[in-house]
Amino acid sequence: MSLLLVLIPLIASAVLLLTRPAGARAIALAATVANLGLTIFMLSGFNPSTPGYVHEFDVPWIAEAGIHFHLGLDGISMLMVILSNLLSPLIVYSSFGKSYENEARYYGLITMMVGALNGVFMAIDGLAFYVFYELALIPIYFICAIWGGENRIRITLKFFIYTFIGSLFMLVAMLYVYLKTPGEHTFNWMQLMQTPLTAEASWWVMLGFFLAFAVKMPVFPFHTWQPDTYVSAPTGGTMLLSGIMLKMGVYGAIRWMIPLADESLHWWQPIFIGLAVTGIVYASIIAVKQSDLKRLIAYSSIAHVGLIAAGLLAWNQTGVQGAMIQMLSHGINVVGLFLVVDIIEKRIGSRSLSEMGGIAKSAPVFATLFMIIMLGAVAVPLTNGFPGEFLLLNGVWNYSNWAGAIAGLTIIFGAVYMLRAYGLAMFGPANEASSRFAPLQSNELLVLGAIAVLVIVLGFFPQAVLSLTEPAVKQLIEQPHF
Repeated sequence: MSLLLVLIPLIASAVLLLTRPAGARAIALAATVANLGLTIFMLSGFNPSTPGYVHEFDVPWIAEAGIHFHLGLDGISMLMVILSNLLSPLIVYSSFGKSYENEARYYGLITMMVGALNGVFMAIDGLAFYVFYELALIPIYFICAIWGGENRIRITLKFFIYTFIGSLFMLVAMLYVYLKTPGEHTFNWMQLMQTPLTAEASWWVMLGFFLAFAVKMPVFPFHTWQPDTYVSAPTGGTMLLSGIMLKMGVYGAIRWMIPLADESLHWWQPIFIGLAVTGIVYASIIAVKQSDLKRLIAYSSIAHVGLIAAGLLAWNQTGVQGAMIQMLSHGINVVGLFLVVDIIEKRIGSRSLSEMGGIAKSAPVFATLFMIIMLGAVAVPLTNGFPGEFLLLNGVWNYSNWAGAIAGLTIIFGAVYMLRAYGLAMFGPANEASSRFAPLQSNELLVLGAIAVLVIVLGFFPQAVLSLTEPAVKQLIEQPHF
């Protein structure tokens, strides 16, 4: 069944891109909903305590070189597949209110990206992982370049160069470990984990993987492509980038980077965590100063992902578990926030906070849903952001009190810039545009409502997510070379 999670969206993408039928949005929605249904079915029979992988699909790809098309799921992969297939139908459906030139091409690229993302999260062959990792870059490049805003070609080219060059470092590191596998060379995840590396080789391997994943997350100072790309991209592209795609970097660090080169973790740890914590403070300060609401959320995403990176790099069970649940929570919240920006911009013609005000009076339902999602982003207790941030800060604190204290500033800064943005947009004196704020369309109401429900449900019941990932996380940390 793991193969179907890749094939369904890729087949839909091929149909949309090659035949360009009428009703492209309906085809894309049907494909993503089918993937969500299949994910729920797989989850219903999933036992997190089962050792190894389930729902495996393994066929030789280039048998002579030890390369297989090998997919499988454990608790960590299952959570990422849930993230991808939960958000993708919401992203597709939220786009129904907009008209896109070459609509079939737009939705075809979205479904292609969903298929590639599922492949990234399920691949347990190193080369298959790399192929899916690169494949996910192609559709988002064209989505941003064709339907993006001002200076989209320059901005998208910068994004492409950053991520492509970073990926080449990962490929070199992966090939090195492949050539060091005992016996016949193989890209099989289990055998790569058991490959002995010298201290020097481990040092270089970890650096190679970090350069790829740090760009994708992004971690300071590899973040410079992100704000412009998020702002320039169409809303659907921004949602895909922020909600799902950046999690590829976090997932890659947990699944590949640290387990393959854990001998050098103690050397790199203070440097990597230092960069992540610096990014938290740096991005938060810039977010406080922003007047463009979309750019503010882009910088807030850097800060939140910096905390996720710091927690997982602490490499204790608390921190990694926090990273897992926060990836899901951040994906849900940031998709909701970017949809909020799109709704406001569509109605008043601006993203500037100075041109907003009094929206809550004209659109109380919208203001209420925005408030719930905003509180989740701020990590208020009993919202989905709280369990993850609490565990992440605990994990970083257990590694270093100083790093934990500085990382904790994200709570203060996050409250400052999000509450400020909400207050300026929703309250205060209304202007001509905000006083005529149109009611939510049905698709907007459904998507924002679903996200608000998820914010509350995950806040009340985080243990469902933690129980899903705990056995796999514990095994990775305690027995990296099992």
